[in-house]
Amino acid sequence: MEILCLGLSHHTAPVELREKFAIPDGEVGAVARQLSSAPGVSEAVVVSTCNRVEFYVAAEQAAAGLAGLREFVSARLAPPEGAAFFHHATGPSVRHLFRVVSGLESMMLGETEILGQVKKAYASATESGATAKHLNKLFQRAFNVAKDVRTNTNITRGAVSVGSAAVDLAERIFGKLAHCTVMILGAGETSELTAGALQARGVKSIFVANRSYDRAAALAQKMSGTAIHFDEWQRSFHDVDILIGSTAAPHHVLTAAQLAPIMHTRPARPLFCIDLAVPRDIDPAVNDLDGVYLYDIDSLQSIAEHSMNVRRQELTICEQMIERHAVEFGAWLAVDPLRARDQFSRIAPEGGKL
Repeated sequence: MEILCLGLSHHTAPVELREKFAIPDGEVGAVARQLSSAPGVSEAVVVSTCNRVEFYVAAEQAAAGLAGLREFVSARLAPPEGAAFFHHATGPSVRHLFRVVSGLESMMLGETEILGQVKKAYASATESGATAKHLNKLFQRAFNVAKDVRTNTNITRGAVSVGSAAVDLAERIFGKLAHCTVMILGAGETSELTAGALQARGVKSIFVANRSYDRAAALAQKMSGTAIHFDEWQRSFHDVDILIGSTAAPHHVLTAAQLAPIMHTRPARPLFCIDLAVPRDIDPAVNDLDGVYLYDIDSLQSIAEHSMNVRRQELTICEQMIERHAVEFGAWLAVDPLRARDQFSRIAPEGGKL
């Protein structure tokens, strides 16, 4: 039995192309079932996320399976032509899937969201009757690989973006964030992403203040928060634990003189300030106030980059683990040990362009 993979990802295609092939979550099971009935194809799983669209199939013959897969994608979506598309034979397909679920092929190295996305895609394919012995074994092994990598390496640990760096720092200060309140000054994209990362960790409530109240209201709605007029933000500040500054103001909108009286009314309650604005929104002097922790965008990026370097150092260990799992799966897949050796040899081509 052959395992084949056809797809494109953020490594090979811009979002303008990826979106043409994207499949809604509610349809991936049905598409996998249809693909599993294509000529030359026995089983199928379809993975479609914002960064990749990939089709995994089991086939008795590689050439017939690939032809059936290409014909199906052409008829169902669009012709999979051009350098943006890749296809892999059995050994490289297995390794590729193991790398994907382990976060090694992600835009953010080591991210863990992709594992859940692949699990959902596999569950949809299984529920629709598109998988059987070979892909069941492959994907179950893939999930074991991801667990092995996450448990025994540091590839998923540490902040790798400004937003995640801010969240990690906030948790160091407050512990669990379920009791925390966030205030956002400004309604920019970076501020929204950081607030979203904090919300995902369970912050209690979010206030949004912006010079355009309509934009504040729009962001507050996304965050399930409360919009306030910009000139009234200090009235709602007493209970704020985390402040995000992201306005386009040419000067500081929060100074030490403004903040000091407020901090005196809340002794022993820390305030975590994240200044994402350039020029900076928050006067650096606020960091000298008791209980105030200020980080600007440069310090957060530095923290994120350090964590990314740690993750990159783990790549060799991850790849060695994936290689061991791939060889073990190849031995199970192939009746002939020599065929397994040929399919999973590191010297063999890693796939090709369509």
